[in-house]
Amino acid sequence: MSPASPPDGVVIVGSGLGGYTLARELRRRDGTVPITVISGDGGESYSKPMLSAAFAQGKSPADLVQKSAAQIASDLSIRVMTRHQVEAIHRDRRRLTLRRPDGTGGEIGYERLVLAIGADPRPYRVEGSATAGLFTVNDLDDYAVWREALAPASRVLLIGAGLIGCEFANDLLTGGHGVTLVDPAPWPLGRLLPPELGMAMSAALGGAGATLHLGRSVTAFAPGLATLDDGSQIQFDRALTAIGLIPRTALAATAGLAVARGIVVDRLLRTSDPAIFALGDCAETEAGPLPYIAPLLAQAKALAATLAGTETPLVLPALPVVVKTPVLPTTVCPPIPGAEGHWRIEGEGQDLKALFVAPDGSPLGFALCGKRASEARTLAAQMPPLLG
Repeated sequence: MSPASPPDGVVIVGSGLGGYTLARELRRRDGTVPITVISGDGGESYSKPMLSAAFAQGKSPADLVQKSAAQIASDLSIRVMTRHQVEAIHRDRRRLTLRRPDGTGGEIGYERLVLAIGADPRPYRVEGSATAGLFTVNDLDDYAVWREALAPASRVLLIGAGLIGCEFANDLLTGGHGVTLVDPAPWPLGRLLPPELGMAMSAALGGAGATLHLGRSVTAFAPGLATLDDGSQIQFDRALTAIGLIPRTALAATAGLAVARGIVVDRLLRTSDPAIFALGDCAETEAGPLPYIAPLLAQAKALAATLAGTETPLVLPALPVVVKTPVLPTTVCPPIPGAEGHWRIEGEGQDLKALFVAPDGSPLGFALCGKRASEARTLAAQMPPLLG
């Protein structure tokens, strides 16, 4: 890489699903615009949602790779720069400072820049956590390290019973590991499910062999030992935290772009600099940060059209989220945060349907589990859009 390399048409920082989907959609619309994807890792294409379901399918890290960076570059006629970190954005010159792991680097120019840099796992900090060997899995490299660390039939302490935590719990149980799940909420998926469906998920995971400590938090770690806030202790071989994500905003903030919970974008996914855009887990739209696959794909398609010359505001219909827990199939279409209403429950046992209804009776969201999960597509058509 030359320090004086010429400006590229579109530079995409990030080679995850958002970055590569955008590159693919843009190339489909424009066969000539120069496209460069800058990747902090090996740039392999893989399905990130599969990271929390790979043990059950017996998939190694290599099995999850769909295409190499070189294959993607060839297929799309783009440039992919692997193992490069963006250290700074120079908006006045429309240039980026890059750095390789060996300390070398240089600059690259851009005409339009897209930040698809994702989010970081939220750290879990209590007494002893810095030396407890806590794992997180946020990308393929993380998964490789995590899988290598797990011996057969390991006792896994899993902190966090949200979407990813429940998926990992189901996957690890199916893979023959012992799972102890800890979360301060009184039921799994506490931010997405009403109590009745949350209790059904708790029963399903417990029935599959998980030990659940709900309404509890880990307050201290010692080697192989976690102490909860009620004084009880849990022995473990490996510990995995899944307590949410924090959008990566530092690069944008240092460059003077507007940030809040994420990098603030308008309906065109444009930041406060008209030459810079953002999408995916790092971006904050009018609907807030949306750390799910369906909104990300919609953002990539809309932004590709805009970058190809047809300004296309982002439109988001109601987008159900499928929870990958085969022990209890579950689909959730959460209402917009802050919406007024209440849950209305139907069904019995584990086959439950919950509608979140406004004071006037109109449906704003839903949650389905068991056999009722098959109703998701029909119900989604009745929900208001996230962004109309």
